[in-house]
Amino acid sequence: MFGFGKPSTLPTPDQALPGRAEPMWTLGRHVVLDAPVVTDEVPDGYEVALLGLGCFWGAEEIYWQVPGVWSTSVGYAGGSTPNPTYEEVCTGQTGHTEAVRVVFDPTVVSYADLVKKFFEIHDPTQGMRQGNDVGTQYRSAIYWTTPEQEQTARELTKVYGDELARRGLGEITTEVRPASETPYYYAEDPHQQYLAKNPFGYRCHANTGVAFPETA
Repeated sequence: MFGFGKPSTLPTPDQALPGRAEPMWTLGRHVVLDAPVVTDEVPDGYEVALLGLGCFWGAEEIYWQVPGVWSTSVGYAGGSTPNPTYEEVCTGQTGHTEAVRVVFDPTVVSYADLVKKFFEIHDPTQGMRQGNDVGTQYRSAIYWTTPEQEQTARELTKVYGDELARRGLGEITTEVRPASETPYYYAEDPHQQYLAKNPFGYRCHANTGVAFPETA
């Protein structure tokens, strides 16, 4: 968290830290949902949402409470360094966001509803920061996993952006990219369900205070 004095631009792949071929840690079961934390194999009919919205501790806590969510994990997305550590990501030299991976049942909760919540619980106008947390890993991002998700993400980004403009607020800086462009690397075990393990731990929920328009 925090990070004043960190780089405000993303490193190019040749500038990024080298990382490592394999992760240095293993992960067990979700301490809240009693599901696998590593969800490379997703149950039939389920989908994956991958979102960057600031410090991943508080973001994951919100999503694991959503009905229809089967599992959540936190990790690193959108960067160049393979299998980075938390400390490496926090230097700003890996290019990653702190991301939340949400595996959900679309018959219970829609991808659109997860994206609407995404916009409401962080501030998508702040660029490389969220509140007092400053750095490239705190940038706003949606990494879509299907063409239908891309269409939904872009449509809802425009709707929310138009609502912010109507209120005289800043422009949305959220990056919308295919998840296939970069691997998702699971974070270390202490960061998984961090706020279930540390109930009085740090939460950052900078937001605009603007609800998603009901007409969308």
